[in-house]
Amino acid sequence: MPPGTRGALVQRVTIRPDGPLDVRWLPISSAPLDLGQILLSWEPASHSGMDVTARLGLATTEVLLATWPAAPDDWPHLVRPTLAEVTSLCAALKVATAAIEYANRLARS
Repeated sequence: MPPGTRGALVQRVTIRPDGPLDVRWLPISSAPLDLGQILLSWEPASHSGMDVTARLGLATTEVLLATWPAAPDDWPHLVRPTLAEVTSLCAALKVATAAIEYANRLARS
């Protein structure tokens, strides 16, 4: 990771094994993650590969989503399924939350 960055913010991920994993660098001084955002960080493992960590933004905090210790050099292929599933679940949660809020507004009318 470049100096001065906290990690790579996942912008887009596909479930296809050869599909894109688009990210943008997130500066160390950045605000906490927004709901559903995923941040990847990595560093060389002690023997070989990379120690990869994913953090997930929730409504009021960030949580550890997953770790992949000593992941092989092609680790993006390893983490892609988890990132795709969590991204889809967060999108579904946002839709369900919006639907509940809308139903509540209708009920008050």
